[in-house]
Amino acid sequence: MSTAPVTIDVVVVSYNSAADLPACLKSVAAAATATVRPRVIVVDNDSTDGSAELVESAYPSARLVRSGGNLGFARAVNLGAATGCGDFVLLLNPDASLLPGALESLVAFSLEHPEHGLYGGRVVQPDGTNDPSSCWGAMTLWSSFCFATGLSTAFPRHRLLDPESLGRWARDTVREVPVITGCLLLARRSTWEALGGMDETYWLYGEDADLSLRARARGLSPVVVPSAEILHSKGGSSAEGNKMPLVMAGKATLMRRRWRQPARALGLGLLTCGVGLRALLGRVGVGGAADWAGVWSRRAVWRRGYPRARALVAAPAATTAGAEGAS
Repeated sequence: MSTAPVTIDVVVVSYNSAADLPACLKSVAAAATATVRPRVIVVDNDSTDGSAELVESAYPSARLVRSGGNLGFARAVNLGAATGCGDFVLLLNPDASLLPGALESLVAFSLEHPEHGLYGGRVVQPDGTNDPSSCWGAMTLWSSFCFATGLSTAFPRHRLLDPESLGRWARDTVREVPVITGCLLLARRSTWEALGGMDETYWLYGEDADLSLRARARGLSPVVVPSAEILHSKGGSSAEGNKMPLVMAGKATLMRRRWRQPARALGLGLLTCGVGLRALLGRVGVGGAADWAGVWSRRAVWRRGYPRARALVAAPAATTAGAEGAS
């Protein structure tokens, strides 16, 4: 007796992603097999570059959902997932493409190991090198202390001093991880609904960490499946001038919503100190390319977290093409 194929609702949140969508949607179509049937749901967050029209005209098999505004990543994902009825929900960035066999491998692993609940894969850059953004370590008081003191910057990818990076592990072995990011995230629909989807308090960044934290609280163990590879063409989801304030707002929101006192107050203090240190170093010509002085000047807003933080950091230039972590 034949077994019915597994159906997957592939939710792609797009904002001005017309240049990236063709490769993404073609890769999903190519991933269909006799046992795995993906269906694309594109949620367009009020793009102005013709993204929605492109999907309508060139990809009629995809379901297009016009959000009517820039809803942010979490709300758009939930909207897309709610319109489907597949056995699984898969989140995929519009600037990412499934490599051959990735979807089938990810689904097969999840069927064999249902105890994990959330499943991620391995991200590779166009030159074939590893991109660690498929997963991250948990934000803790220790990781916040390392950020506050500059240790995570001075010793990048160090297992102890930059713990959210998960060290130098190349995401090339099956491993349980604290956070699966939204660039590639698979969940059985029943699990997704039991978790309530993404917390819509978040606008961009932090929502995937929140989802993973809630999954772990229910006894699930998010896991990376290295044979499920995607090609990530850009590695960015917001304008550079807004990215770090958005990241900090996501971290502050998670602390405010999921941490208890006094850890919450201490964590917010460490986060602020870390930004202040980098802003100070930037003034003397030390530090990376991020505009930490700009992040510091807006600390009163991002420290309050979402939804209030969006009033300042969610400028029109920011997009909702994905939700990556930041170490």
